[in-house]
Amino acid sequence: VKPSVIHIEAHKVEQRGSVRESFDEAGSGVIVDLGSGDRWVLTNRHVISGAKPAEILLRSHIGQEFHPTKIISDESSDIALLQIDQPRLPAARIGDSDTLEIGDFVIAIGSPFGLSHSVTFGILSAKGRRDLSLGEQKIELQDFFQTDAAINPGNSGGPLLNLRGEVVGVNTAIASSSGGSEGIGFAIPMHMAMKVAEQLVAHGKLRRGYLGVTLDPEFTVLESDGEEASRIAGAMVKSVRRGSPAELARLQRGDVIVEFNGNAVENDDHLVTQVGLTPIGEAVPMVILRSGTRYRTEVILTDLN
Repeated sequence: VKPSVIHIEAHKVEQRGSVRESFDEAGSGVIVDLGSGDRWVLTNRHVISGAKPAEILLRSHIGQEFHPTKIISDESSDIALLQIDQPRLPAARIGDSDTLEIGDFVIAIGSPFGLSHSVTFGILSAKGRRDLSLGEQKIELQDFFQTDAAINPGNSGGPLLNLRGEVVGVNTAIASSSGGSEGIGFAIPMHMAMKVAEQLVAHGKLRRGYLGVTLDPEFTVLESDGEEASRIAGAMVKSVRRGSPAELARLQRGDVIVEFNGNAVENDDHLVTQVGLTPIGEAVPMVILRSGTRYRTEVILTDLN
């Protein structure tokens, strides 16, 4: 995998009050094949945010240095793509992140503290971590893997691998009181990262799906009525916006969305992420719970933007 991993140094300037600060931020990226014939480095947006292509230095595993020719990114998912003119550098193999299970061994490659192409090892600690507060970042679409593989500043954007050398995640953040690794790192599942990346290449942005409901973040299974109260998860609708796809699908206040596009809905954050990554303009099946009865319906999402 090492030839596919790229060390990233971004030169940034920030204005804080009357003080103008200049600094370099180190991170990592991995070369992916998105079927367009071009070479792209997949990384985190926060690694390169605020830097122009000429201010971003990329370094391969053999020390070759170059700059990206183009940058496209999405703030809501913290994904960025850097186009490079390096046809000889190989793309990494992409694994099926959906089949990864808690306890599976994983490997993280990155540039912790600027030490490029460092390798750490651990297990997948949890899946589906959402509603995380990640410093100053506002990542709206969250569905993180949690791992105890040591992830430190500079690992951001680097690949998380399975033991077959396939990329299953993009290392993104750490939960730490000291600023160093404490065994709680977070990675974006590759299935989600590639969905965003493919849309960035095709449309220049992520075309986020729009449903048109306000959800109740306080909803729990205990608030459900009927015999199934102890085993229902989902997202409760507080209100439906007029003229929205949800209104056309005849959703109502108090409905609990329990399945969306064939996937069980765990909570409101889970539904937000699923809707945001679902292609617009296609009929998407939903299952809702209304007054203790399950109903099936379809919704055609529009573009949030």
